[in-house]
Amino acid sequence: MRVTLVRHATLILELDGRRLLLDPQLDPEGARPPIPNTPNPRRNPLVPLPMPAEDVVRGLDAVVVTHLHNDHLDETAMRLLPRDVPVFCQPEDEGRLRELGLDARPVADAVEWEGVTIHRTGGRHGKGAIADMLAPVSGFVLDGVYVAGDTVWCDEVAAAIEKHRPRAAVVNAGGARFVDSDPFVMTAADVLEVSARVPVVVAVHMEAINHCVLTRPELRAAAPEVLIPADGETVEV
Repeated sequence: MRVTLVRHATLILELDGRRLLLDPQLDPEGARPPIPNTPNPRRNPLVPLPMPAEDVVRGLDAVVVTHLHNDHLDETAMRLLPRDVPVFCQPEDEGRLRELGLDARPVADAVEWEGVTIHRTGGRHGKGAIADMLAPVSGFVLDGVYVAGDTVWCDEVAAAIEKHRPRAAVVNAGGARFVDSDPFVMTAADVLEVSARVPVVVAVHMEAINHCVLTRPELRAAAPEVLIPADGETVEV
């Protein structure tokens, strides 16, 4: 599988001639206000797309949306996504995606699609009350690649790795947090927990939204074995 980081958590997955788009956040740089109560009050997204948004959605065979926070499905993506391809999602999001005219395909546990099994996994978008407030979130396993979604290291992530034994994992790092909260996506320590259990780890979700405080250089120093692509870069997993 070829994995291209577009920006933040937006990925293009190329699998056996199929092109899948994951968590499309396609708004122009600075289109939205800062996420409030966060350490870096800059408008979002912090950086431009490395390619035109129209190119990102061209020639898609399917879309995967892990959850509906607007840094994973934004207004530009809602407008540009094709209405004639399946959009795999967690069951809680089916209704909203159908309201947008999208071909929502909820994944309760697993679904078969054109010879590919898509498994849904659990996660915790933080700890305690923050996780409850930001729930629900999901991850997905496609062809042996585990896309963890917005989660910290937790029992659900450990269980997903134990069950599916992925050959590679894509994790959302960035250590996103509010001023007065613990991180609610993976920190460097969380990424190292995954790296200790999965042969290849790709870390994304950094340096594009104002609540993400862990930078690529900081993670690279802490976890030199982890692949940390630049926006627009493609890696093989």
